[in-house]
Amino acid sequence: MPGESPSLGVQLVPVPAAAVGQRIDNFLLARLKGVPRSHIYRILRSGEVRVNKGRVRSDYRLRYGDLVRLPPLRLAEPRAPGLAPSALLRGLEAAILYEDERLLAIDKPAGLAVHGGSGLSFGLIEAMRQLRPGMELELVHRLDRDTSGCLLLAKRSSTLRDLHRLIRDQAIDKRYLALLTRPLSRAELTVDAPLLKNTLKSGERVVRVDQAEGKPSRTRLRRLQGYSGPRGNLELVEARLVTGRTHQIRVHAAHLGAPLAGDEKYGDELINQALRPLGLRRLFLHAAELSLQPAHLPGPLRLQAPLPPELQAVLARLEEMARKE
Repeated sequence: MPGESPSLGVQLVPVPAAAVGQRIDNFLLARLKGVPRSHIYRILRSGEVRVNKGRVRSDYRLRYGDLVRLPPLRLAEPRAPGLAPSALLRGLEAAILYEDERLLAIDKPAGLAVHGGSGLSFGLIEAMRQLRPGMELELVHRLDRDTSGCLLLAKRSSTLRDLHRLIRDQAIDKRYLALLTRPLSRAELTVDAPLLKNTLKSGERVVRVDQAEGKPSRTRLRRLQGYSGPRGNLELVEARLVTGRTHQIRVHAAHLGAPLAGDEKYGDELINQALRPLGLRRLFLHAAELSLQPAHLPGPLRLQAPLPPELQAVLARLEEMARKE
């Protein structure tokens, strides 16, 4: 009937070579355009999605020869991705940190989601495909919408598989700059707290520490500089990801009782309000450095993204406050 959403019956999908090593949830999100994220996780939890006739968790990584069973689904009417404005495209071109024939690294701006969906007509990956038409661009990993900094994109499926292997082997050194709303108990410490991700009916992701069911998660924190803030002492730290869970740094910081400044999901609203007059209107989390050894390069690759001007300005105002005291 005209106007009805298209529907699909049961499908048996062989895993293509390009998807080997990919998580099943990400595979489904990419394949089932128009199906709400919350519904995809529901059919995974209920066992309606099967791999080789067996149930799998959302973090199952696809293997060569896997056969994925998809239940009957009703899709939303397909929409072409929206076009990013030319001003954003110019900014993204200027933000490219590194590029060769297989790999592209960019300094993602805060406020831009890595992909469209959930009411967004486009994200960074759609905008980059506008900038590089005809290229096989895929996200290697993700950053939260409000996090800025180093982000990798692969131009070939073989490079994507290689970089996913490095991620699984914990062979990519990821370093972030974060402003904590309370000081660390010592100059360096490791947070070793398992994390469990839940997806609400709205599709919103919420992560919490769960010693019984959480996945192993480890973050190394190192004190860089302390500041006297409007509601107590703050501390700029370097955060190194040993594992790469959703919202890991944010949840681990909150677990320590020192949530990130500007974090509206896991943070301290009173402190966030007190920091707004100093210009902090975003999450103070920046992916400052990535170090890795891609298979196609003869030597290691080190990428650095400077702290954005708006975050530098917040630190400068905190230093100015200290001088006036």
